[in-house]
Amino acid sequence: MPEPRPYALSIAGFDPSGGAGLLADCKTLESNAVYGLGVCTALTVQNDVAFERVQWVSAADILDQARLLFARFTIEYVKIGLIESLTQLPELLAWLQAQNPRVCIIWDPVLKASAGYEFHNSLPLALVEALCKPLALLTPNRPEMLRLWPAVTPEAAAREVSAFCPVLLKDGHADGASATDILFLNGEEHAFTAPRLPHGEKHGSGCVLSAAVLAHLAKGESLEDACRAGKAYTATVLASNPTLLGYHSAFSTHHAYQ
Repeated sequence: MPEPRPYALSIAGFDPSGGAGLLADCKTLESNAVYGLGVCTALTVQNDVAFERVQWVSAADILDQARLLFARFTIEYVKIGLIESLTQLPELLAWLQAQNPRVCIIWDPVLKASAGYEFHNSLPLALVEALCKPLALLTPNRPEMLRLWPAVTPEAAAREVSAFCPVLLKDGHADGASATDILFLNGEEHAFTAPRLPHGEKHGSGCVLSAAVLAHLAKGESLEDACRAGKAYTATVLASNPTLLGYHSAFSTHHAYQ
């Protein structure tokens, strides 16, 4: 008999292309030997290159979806992606902690669709601080980091926000021969580098990375090791084919980049 898998919950939007959001998260969790549960926050009309519109799921329906899952399963690991109201996000975070005081929450802030649609503009810094304090990890890309916390550089912003929670600053939107993600944790910085592939751009790569980190946390790894393994898994998806939609497959942490 196979070993029981831990459960992890994705609270995210539904992308019909399967490249991002809820479907991508559950694919990633499954490929990393974690059972993925899902709560839908939005129904989007999009593919990998075009975004037309979004229909938001109400806060009450989001909680109703999650309530039955928490009643049935032991959920200690949660990822939050696209959500309509960031001013109401603290209420969701508090609700999750009320269901399980030990819950480990990753927030992957989706502020703008890769096809250009704007979900959220600038946020009050006090709200960003309130959102970050309950988190186990914040996973913005470089443009998102500066929108969340204006500073001279994304690194400076991440360094400041890491006073509230650990930050994994994703480097997928930069240039250069390699892509280096940086984990800001307890005053230290840990870099994870992989080659930047010539056809490695993928729709939803940030979703994949944060979900992969969540999977490895659910399997008991440290945050640093989970980020390293998440980076390595994402690299396999980026290298899987030359299109904008990556392929997922079973993954071993032995391939992790140092």
